[in-house]
Amino acid sequence: MGEHIHRHRHEAMLSVEEARERILRFFDVLPTEDAPILDAQGQVLAGDVVGAFDIPSLDNSAMDGFAVQSASLAGAADSSPVELRVVDSVAAGDLPTTAVGPGTAVRIMTGAPIPDGADSVVPFEDTDESERKAAGAGTDRVGMRHEPGPGENVRRAGKDIRRGDLVLERGAALRPAEIGVLASLGRRTVRVVRRPVVAILATGDELVEIGTEAAPGKVYDSNSYTIVSAVRRAGGVPRRLGIAADDLDALDAKLDRAAGADMLITTAGVSKGDYDVVKDVLARRGKVELWSVRMRPAKPLAFGTIRIGRDGTVPHLGLPGNPVSALVAFEQFGRAAIHKMMGRGAAARPTIEAVLEEPIHNTDGRRVYARAIISRRDGGYVARLTGDQSSNLLTSMARANGLAICPEDEAVKHAGETVKVEMIDWPEEVF
Repeated sequence: MGEHIHRHRHEAMLSVEEARERILRFFDVLPTEDAPILDAQGQVLAGDVVGAFDIPSLDNSAMDGFAVQSASLAGAADSSPVELRVVDSVAAGDLPTTAVGPGTAVRIMTGAPIPDGADSVVPFEDTDESERKAAGAGTDRVGMRHEPGPGENVRRAGKDIRRGDLVLERGAALRPAEIGVLASLGRRTVRVVRRPVVAILATGDELVEIGTEAAPGKVYDSNSYTIVSAVRRAGGVPRRLGIAADDLDALDAKLDRAAGADMLITTAGVSKGDYDVVKDVLARRGKVELWSVRMRPAKPLAFGTIRIGRDGTVPHLGLPGNPVSALVAFEQFGRAAIHKMMGRGAAARPTIEAVLEEPIHNTDGRRVYARAIISRRDGGYVARLTGDQSSNLLTSMARANGLAICPEDEAVKHAGETVKVEMIDWPEEVF
């Protein structure tokens, strides 16, 4: 093909920001689709949503109680209740059939339409209805112990949404509240930017599938399961391609299954010491660059485009093989690409500042992402490292809820210093 992998062995390392910027140039917002609202959480609205009718459609009660004319209850209080005649009852979902006049009331449930003539609702607890029932007396008359103001405990028609109002704006990411708003408008589907399909392939002769026997020298493939889960959490649709051994034909066959994907992610095969077979296959299929990124873990990275099928090309992100390196690199680059394709921009994880309980050492001028456990103390946050920070120890990531950062230009962040932390999770017990 005349195409090749560029091996930047003599060039300066890229910063995280430079690598992310180069990667994101290859991605655009994806086309739109009509999605069922219950499947659309996290997706971005492709157009404005306008109210088709008023919500509530009628004035309705905010309480269980009695619909009244407030003028009928002048001076009503615990010590001087005002007795009204109960002329009807209306439940939520029903329409009132009797109007309220001076000296009368209609028993009403929350959400039921306000009867004609009524301007307020007195809650049951502000009446003597329960005492009358307990005494075996009739409840065709009830004493009111509260003088309501006009409009009290009444939800006005159109208070939430008015017909023709802009309700949800194009570009909004759908959360449970927005899904509920769409449902309240009777919408079964919504036009959104579609989710990106991400193909994930693990490479390496040492890998075996879970559920099989791992012979001596073999390890179970964890990377593809980690990245599949991370892709799904970011909002993408993962397509796990399995494991490809370090063999040209095996890699080719697996890569062919990435047809139609919006991005391909591979793990392993991007370090200087890795077998060249992975690099050779990628080179033959497209243009992929090997980068050194000024970060630890996850220094080695590959990115470019590869040919899938006869005519198509797919952006390819090659993550390192060490489990922590793969996940940290995905957090910085893969997640950003997925969010851009979804129309959510490339928003980073939320960050906080925390006081270190132990030092982070930076031995080679790279930005260190230290796995940390963030907890709250004395009105602020503290960061405790998860132990050994070796990039092959995936449990160090499993124990972490944040990545504490030592900048590339600092040799150490001492205990007691304040550091920036990218939060992977927002535990309820902390926040």
